[in-house]
Amino acid sequence: MKKYTISLPDSIKLSQKEVVLALASQLYEMGKLSLGQAADLTGSTKSKFMEILGVYGVSVFNCDSSELDKDIANAKNYHS
Repeated sequence: MKKYTISLPDSIKLSQKEVVLALASQLYEMGKLSLGQAADLTGSTKSKFMEILGVYGVSVFNCDSSELDKDIANAKNYHS
């Protein structure tokens, strides 16, 4: 496991937990971490991390519009 140190000015009032949650949320949104990896980083379950994403305004559905269009087309063509 890699360890990083972030130095913030004293004027920024964030706890270590807030920094980790914000970082994990951003990395998930960027596609750098999976939902499970981001949850692990924060020490949360996947379901709890999904709630955290909502607090940070990040969609749980982390895909681009072309992937979503394909999924919708596939769903329309699906016959049970």
